[in-house]
Amino acid sequence: MNGIFGALRLPASVVFGSGQRKGLGLMTAQIGKRALVCTDARMGQDGQFKAIVEDIKANGVEVKVYDRTEADLPMAGITACVEEYANYKPDVVLGVGGGSCMDMAKCVAVLLQHGGSLRDYYGENKIPGPVAPVIAVPTTSGTGSEVTPVAVIADTERGTKVGISSPYLIPRVAVCDPELTLTCPPGLTAVSGADALTHAIESFTAAHREVTADLTVKNVFVGKNALSDVFGLLALKNIFEALPTAVKDGKNIEAREKMMLASLAAGCAFGTAGTAAAHAIQYPVGNETHTPHGMGVALLMPYVMEFNRPTCVSCFAEIARAIGLSGKDEEDLSKKLIDAVANLLAEIKIPVTLKDLGLPEDKQDWTAEAAIGAARLVNNNPRKLDLDAIKAITRAAYSGDRSSLSS
Repeated sequence: MNGIFGALRLPASVVFGSGQRKGLGLMTAQIGKRALVCTDARMGQDGQFKAIVEDIKANGVEVKVYDRTEADLPMAGITACVEEYANYKPDVVLGVGGGSCMDMAKCVAVLLQHGGSLRDYYGENKIPGPVAPVIAVPTTSGTGSEVTPVAVIADTERGTKVGISSPYLIPRVAVCDPELTLTCPPGLTAVSGADALTHAIESFTAAHREVTADLTVKNVFVGKNALSDVFGLLALKNIFEALPTAVKDGKNIEAREKMMLASLAAGCAFGTAGTAAAHAIQYPVGNETHTPHGMGVALLMPYVMEFNRPTCVSCFAEIARAIGLSGKDEEDLSKKLIDAVANLLAEIKIPVTLKDLGLPEDKQDWTAEAAIGAARLVNNNPRKLDLDAIKAITRAAYSGDRSSLSS
């Protein structure tokens, strides 16, 4: 790589801090006069959510609420929302909730603007132009969807989860208020935080691409670079400091602040650099076991890191130093980091093997064959992946034997 290369694509405005949700009414009024707010049934009944809606109305904006967003975002729900509000023609769409609620707002904004079916937009860079402005308000610290160019939906007919990625999907405004995560239950806090951990590690260790003038124009994800790295390290430092506390003591606002900052920073990092092998393998695992995305990617992370370590020694050592580990040399530090990641995941009770997740024994190689199809993620892995390599990772993650991957 010649010289320093960096790339970031982010919302026009990112606001972080306790109490910042109270500015949503003013922010919405600056963009339009008709708002559609997407959330789920639980959040729809929440006092803080109702206060946000009232605040938007108090600023002279007409508001409609769609509160039937389902986990994993089945396509039928998105279509239903668009059909219900097509004639309302909102000027601005808000997503308030976890990743699915924010992704719902993104998908609705695409279909209201460009029509057609979501299937027209699967993959990278298929959205033809700007979409209705989105304001994203996370209530969990995990997906980073408030700042990313990605939406993940469940295509139930095809029995698979599908990603849509385009810079046009990046919300106009992200409002990250850690107070909104205080009611997030321990299990969800753990799985969300583990998701953010994986985003940060995979983006910081993403493959270096050949830098060309059109790299960022033709690709949504551009690999490891100087700007996304800053956010990746910020995320990791905060996750190692705060995640166990946030899981054990959900009312600890300092831990909640650090985790929301980490989730946001990890989103800033992977939204440009991209993710890799753990995400590629999780897709088929998640479809087969119906387990949470964050749980699957995190479980896979120590095995993927063990496989990638020969290519990532200095990268891993840099993360190790950032989170306060010490060792005799980079080789030693890189091994200690993998142990530290595995220990952190064990502490917050993320399962250790794919067997624990419920993947059938005879589906190990099937998982690898399905994962290799996610070319965008496979090609972003720092160490070259072929089918045999993915099979080795999947088998190690099934049996729990990391040492089979160390070379």
